Amino acid sequence: MSFLQDPSFFSMGMWSIGAGAIGAAALALLLANTDMFLAKSQKAALEYLEDIDLKTLEKDAVTFKAKALWEKNGAVIMAVRRPGCFLCREEAADLSSLKSRLDELDVPLYAVVKEHIKNEVKDFQPYFKGEIFLDEEKKFYGPQRRKMVFMGFVRLGVWRNFFRAWNGGFSGNLEGEGFILGGVFVMGPGKQGILLEHREKEFGDKVNLTSVLEAARKIKPQTSASVEK
Repeated sequence: MSFLQDPSFFSMGMWSIGAGAIGAAALALLLANTDMFLAKSQKAALEYLEDIDLKTLEKDAVTFKAKALWEKNGAVIMAVRRPGCFLCREEAADLSSLKSRLDELDVPLYAVVKEHIKNEVKDFQPYFKGEIFLDEEKKFYGPQRRKMVFMGFVRLGVWRNFFRAWNGGFSGNLEGEGFILGGVFVMGPGKQGILLEHREKEFGDKVNLTSVLEAARKIKPQTSASVEK
């Protein structure tokens, strides 16, 4: 067993272990940047969304069914992952840039949050030009809630989104739950249904604004005759 006394044997062994570790890390990084291991989203049914309980944010909160938001004129609704997140603030500002065109279509803009802590919603409001409501049961983030935790920090797309928002001058904080992914919905009035459903696949995965406007233009406001039916 004289080879055990040969320094080159140990050097080769350490090199092999190191190369194997680097290869495994590279493979893990490669796989983490595919959609293979992302949580799969489940499309929401109109009936599921209609029955969600929402609350107003004032001291004497009022609870109502979510369908009231879009029953007459439809609506664009942002399910905010975390109000203090600078990526969410960026998307809120983007959606708010459509406000004048949505107003022309008589389509309201709303947001829902999953928790109401400290001044988070108040600090989020300057970025969002619509009313905000509380979804305590996190139903807008379902039917199948999807989370992104540590994988988010090794995805190149997430880092691109980080730099994009930073370069845009957005900042935030770490308050609140931020792993349950959000989304954006464009709802038609009555039973017209869900015209657009964007589910955030990773941190900072924003909805396409052109798609939002195209969906909003398909909204057919409820007439008194259609409501009676």
